[in-house]
Amino acid sequence: MDNNNQQLRFKTNINCGGCVASVKPHLDSAKGISHWQVDTTGKDKMLTVTSEGATEQEVITTVQKAGFKIEALHS
Repeated sequence: MDNNNQQLRFKTNINCGGCVASVKPHLDSAKGISHWQVDTTGKDKMLTVTSEGATEQEVITTVQKAGFKIEALHS
């Protein structure tokens, strides 16, 4: 196994447990994502994804399909 897990960060409008539950099946079934979490308490509703090959654009498309706004954050 190559160890190139990449942390991707996004600003979203996923702001409650119900929203997290709505997006969960989409992110859980997405290829190339090993772990993800949303900070619903922070101002930016930060989604952090540990990618095992999923691109930033694939994550954005997945979250948009679930019906949420998302934008990539670049440090």
